[in-house]
Amino acid sequence: MGSTVDEIKKSVTMTEKIAFGLGMLANQLFPAALSIFMVVLVQNLGFPGWMWGILFFLPRIFDAITDPIMGYISDNTRSKYGRRRHYVFIGAIILGISFVAMWQLYRESGLAYNFVYFLLWSFVFYLGLTIFSVPYVAMGYEMSDDFDERTNIMAIAQWIGQWAWVIAPWFWVVMYDPSWFPDPDSATRYLAVIVGISCMLLAIVPSIFIKGKSTIDETSFSPINFKAVMGSMSEIVKTFKEAFGYPEFRKLCIATFLIFNSFNTVAGFSFFIIVHYLFNGSTSDAGIWPTLFGSIGALSTIVFVIPIVAKMSGIYGKKTTFIISQSISLLGYLLLWFLFVPGNPSLFLYALPLFSFGIGSLFTIMMSMTADVCDLDELHSGKRREGIFGAIYWWMVKVGFAFAGMLTGAILSAVGFDPALTTQPEGALTGLRLFYSGIPIVGTLLAIYVMYSYDLTKEKAESIRAQIKDRK
Repeated sequence: MGSTVDEIKKSVTMTEKIAFGLGMLANQLFPAALSIFMVVLVQNLGFPGWMWGILFFLPRIFDAITDPIMGYISDNTRSKYGRRRHYVFIGAIILGISFVAMWQLYRESGLAYNFVYFLLWSFVFYLGLTIFSVPYVAMGYEMSDDFDERTNIMAIAQWIGQWAWVIAPWFWVVMYDPSWFPDPDSATRYLAVIVGISCMLLAIVPSIFIKGKSTIDETSFSPINFKAVMGSMSEIVKTFKEAFGYPEFRKLCIATFLIFNSFNTVAGFSFFIIVHYLFNGSTSDAGIWPTLFGSIGALSTIVFVIPIVAKMSGIYGKKTTFIISQSISLLGYLLLWFLFVPGNPSLFLYALPLFSFGIGSLFTIMMSMTADVCDLDELHSGKRREGIFGAIYWWMVKVGFAFAGMLTGAILSAVGFDPALTTQPEGALTGLRLFYSGIPIVGTLLAIYVMYSYDLTKEKAESIRAQIKDRK
């Protein structure tokens, strides 16, 4: 392999870390805004639960299919700009334009038209997300070869990215305040323009400030053309098998799948529980409480979770930090069952700092661990395959997210919840609350069990890097 790909830095400048973090802000603000705006489809545009499920499921399955192909393309790109930068730039443009377009929905167009229109633009949006996110994530994996510096890079990126979840819940205030807009769907059309353009500009930043070494003379890469990419599917399948052949990587993927997707299955219920359980179905009475739930939870992640997790990782190691932080989140999920109290909404705020340790710590630790696994793969395969490993990791997340969306719609239907009703059928809200606490608790316990035997320690990771350098 040529020296181009091998020249990985141990230390990374703060400018590069911030640039990567601004990309993470875009990478998280798009889905954060999407999760807020999706409520409008059900609450205001009349989409039934099965349509909600399909809109979650099909585009994300498409996204999961294209991710490994993009990983192969990114890993084998010969360019004077390096392997990643130009894809990040192009993907950012597609993301911005398609996000604006997909939310231009009008009630008078009819339910069927709006459903098909939104679904088709969703495919374009997720294609842009693939083109942007797969090379972008790979950028982060290859920024440093130092065990602890990788955690620092991801901690800064996640710290910046978490502001998306502080900002996005305030969209609810704008959307449901008639002094701002006559109705939430009008608000969504306008906000989509602001979010789409802002995130597009943020997503472009890493392509400008994180330089890539020229790979134009690299001789070890596979060819990239339509025939080669389509013919590479067997190589992609082979790489999938090789990646999952590493127990360490397999555990990272399974644990992330369990935590992230058990959370996302029920994440949309927080709005419905606050509005319909705490405030008897009145969005005006609920006021900013749905916003505070999301915003205070994200602020807890920024102020407490990420700094604590980054510090703990350096002291106790990544696996132990993962187990401790996820155990804390279990208490938060349990407390939410008791602290959602009609007439006293402020009580749930006490659970949010604990609740936030779950998702708030997940990707800081897991993305750093995945970079360690890429070293292990290089030791065995002789190749740097951050793109394909990142794609496989996020493939697991996205396939699970697709099924989580389907399951969300199924749960809403199963418990008999109807957001159009002020008074819900008997047992509907209790069912929502049981799933809201129960599914993440079960998923987190299983993830802790899976990760308990993870053994890629700092000492082992440093030994792997030493062997790679000796071989070179």
